[in-house]
Amino acid sequence: MRTIPVPIPGAPYEVLVSPGLLDEVGSRLATLVQGRTAFVVTDKTVAALYLNRLTHSLENAGFRVCSHAVPPGEPSKSQAELFGLYERFLEAGVTRSDVVVALGGGVPGDLGGFAAATWMRGVPFVQVPTTLLAMVDSSVGGKTGIDLPGGKNLVGAFHQPLVVLTDPDTLKTLPDRVFADGMAEVVKHGAILDAELFGWCAAGGPAAGESTRDMEWAVARNVGIKAGVVVRDTRESGERMLLNFGHTVGHAVERVTGYLRYTHGEAVAIGMAVACRMGVRLGVTSGAVASLLPPLLAGLGLPFAAPELDANEVAAAVVSDKKNRSGKIHVILLQEIGRATIVPLDEAQAVHMVSEVWQDV
Repeated sequence: MRTIPVPIPGAPYEVLVSPGLLDEVGSRLATLVQGRTAFVVTDKTVAALYLNRLTHSLENAGFRVCSHAVPPGEPSKSQAELFGLYERFLEAGVTRSDVVVALGGGVPGDLGGFAAATWMRGVPFVQVPTTLLAMVDSSVGGKTGIDLPGGKNLVGAFHQPLVVLTDPDTLKTLPDRVFADGMAEVVKHGAILDAELFGWCAAGGPAAGESTRDMEWAVARNVGIKAGVVVRDTRESGERMLLNFGHTVGHAVERVTGYLRYTHGEAVAIGMAVACRMGVRLGVTSGAVASLLPPLLAGLGLPFAAPELDANEVAAAVVSDKKNRSGKIHVILLQEIGRATIVPLDEAQAVHMVSEVWQDV
């Protein structure tokens, strides 16, 4: 068992990482939650794999279990699914002393977390991530939200979980593309803050870590990186923006393709490569550093370019991203592997830069 503390002021919690932990969720929550209703938010793919095991664990600990499974994929982070979830909460009689449990990847976590943050002005919330992406990124830090037609995660709230319970055994059922999706965030953490982790990825990452023990290490390492940043900047006003490396362009790629062509991790991979090319143009990133990303990403089954997309359309979507602050686009650029910096660009400069480097592959 690996335990990573996340000492958020006023809302500290722990991330537990251990094989077989899915079967201990009920006993772990019994001492943390006053109410006896556990409402599980998941998606239909994950429900078929793990909902029965989680339900059994919760019921054995004395919880009354209700659940709702949304269609898998980013389109489920919608107003319609959110308000449908509120109706289910009402039918189930969820109170402020009960608990919402997000089982699955980032979509159940974001949607279920935001519903928990806003139902009765906030009810307890627990993350049980089953994808690599959720384990190393979205389950930690308290970000929750839904998408609007105008952009991703435009409506959301910071709502810290009571605990994050991570069972790396669930990674064994992930399709290769979904596993690679999570590896994009692992690469990101290594690129901006941990050269050793980046080296692990460059050496093959998953190929070097096929055992559950090695993946337990990798997940815990990533959680520790993110937790350290989140604790120092809980509201994303400074250092935490480093975690957006690749995300500004990545979110734009997702938006212009309707969230259908690329997974989140694939879009972020493209965004990281674009950010490196921007860094070279701006004199922040060396050509040697920038050249490390494309072969590493390709080796992990991730794209590093999307030349079929219209550069101007992507650039326009970058400007509309929610990270646009006071007319400035804060892009994250690599100074070296393991060290990054935040560079504010005005909107016109950002549009020009993205358009200029888009075809440089």
